[in-house]
Amino acid sequence: MSDVTVRSILAGDEDAIITLLRELAIYEKLDSRFHLSPETVAHDFFCEPPAIRCELAILAQQPVGIMTWYPTYASFAGTRGIYLEDFYVRPDMRRRGIGRALLGRLAKHAQESGATRIEWAVLKWNRPAMDFYESVHAQRVDDWHVYRLVGKALADMAGA
Repeated sequence: MSDVTVRSILAGDEDAIITLLRELAIYEKLDSRFHLSPETVAHDFFCEPPAIRCELAILAQQPVGIMTWYPTYASFAGTRGIYLEDFYVRPDMRRRGIGRALLGRLAKHAQESGATRIEWAVLKWNRPAMDFYESVHAQRVDDWHVYRLVGKALADMAGA
């Protein structure tokens, strides 16, 4: 899509960041877990270096998509990577090349920074996302399970 612009976030984008990420949380049925505040965005997205990177897709001067990501490292392979934390295009804006534009920008950054892969997770029920990822020839990794240490379990482990 030639009229979509993908750019890094700028001061003043805080509301757009929160709005789009809240929409993603609602879409993923995780809105009860959404606690992102303007203060957190200011602290984590705009610090130096940023805790997380963020790009917006802009169409007709309106934010219509977002991705957040951070660098990773594959120690066995000895290579840099990128973890795509959040990836969202508003439902009424899909099938216009916006997702490809966002992912294309991240792929270009990966190549320029020496990263050899981009990885992400998708909810098991999210067939539209999986169809998109497969359309860009992303490979599904079936031999790993995701684990999470949070809340009391995290606190208990920290005290171990």
